[in-house]
Formats: sequence, C-alpha cells, structure tokens
Amino acid sequence: MPKQDLILDPAEYDLDRVIADIEQIRRYNPQRYEMEQLTAIVYEDPERQICVGYKDITPNEFWVRGHMPGMPIMPGVMMCEAAAQLASYYTHKYKLLEGAVVGFGGLENVRFRGVVRPGDRFVIVARLLKLRRTIMTCQFQCFVRDVRVCEGILKGIPLPADLGQASSAPAD
Repeated sequence: MPKQDLILDPAEYDLDRVIADIEQIRRYNPQRYEMEQLTAIVYEDPERQICVGYKDITPNEFWVRGHMPGMPIMPGVMMCEAAAQLASYYTHKYKLLEGAVVGFGGLENVRFRGVVRPGDRFVIVARLLKLRRTIMTCQFQCFVRDVRVCEGILKGIPLPADLGQASSAPAD
C-alpha cells in the first residue's frame, strides 16, 4: 500500500515496545471485561496527535462462538469500538476534552477491507483531525500484519460526569 496513504509509516513504531499496558489503559478508559478492546499502546506523538495500539485477538473473545460458528471473524462494530477506545484513551490522557470520558459521537466513511480472526494482532493507528469543546474527530486505520482491514473517521463526545450514577427519574 502506498505510504502516503498511511496515517503513520509502520517503521515509526515498534509493536514490542509497550508504553501502556492494560492496567495503564484502565486509568483512562472505563471499559472492562468483554468490552476491553485494547491490549497495549505502543506509540504516542502529541505533536502530530497520533496514537498506536493493538488488541491481541484470542479464541476466548465473547463473539467467537456466535460470529460466525465454524468461521469466527471479528465483527466490524468491534473493530470500530477498538478504534474508539484508542481515540478515547488518547483524548482522556492528554485532557483534550477537559479530561472527560469520551463516548461515541458518530462514524463516517468506514470501510472494512479484510478479516480479523482469533490469533491475530489487530493494530489500530489513530490521528486527531479536529477538536472542539464538545466533539473530537479522528481518522483511524486498522491492520492485521501488513494488511489494512478497516478504516474510517470517528467522532467522540464528552460524556456527563454523573453518567455512572443511578438515574433519579421514577420508573414507569
């Protein structure tokens, strides 16, 4: 694939040089258990606003049994979720939305170009394109080995600080 097409040349990051493991990721991302879609962060460049992370796909992923029996492939929505978690990690770590937890605001121009299976290392590269007080926009590209399997634009929005508290609204 042409290098000008890439957010970041793979020669610029080392997948074996972990700068944030799952415990460090958990300091910034609230997802736990089956919804944790990052294994490690391996590259951060605050000047260019680029971050690289990966998810090691195991045979124990919650979707393996049912998507699709006998031919387990990572659902596209989970690929997008992994990219969103990388963008959220970066945004929260660098307090780009005033340190808020970031929620999905939208997806644009998403393309799936390959499959991800148990045993694969799913690499995500994200670059911040635009930042406003109420929304951030990132470009992302995802790879297995040297093959681009997914790409698109995602938008993140700051979630209310009290979102985790029980609702005070009366039940119907």
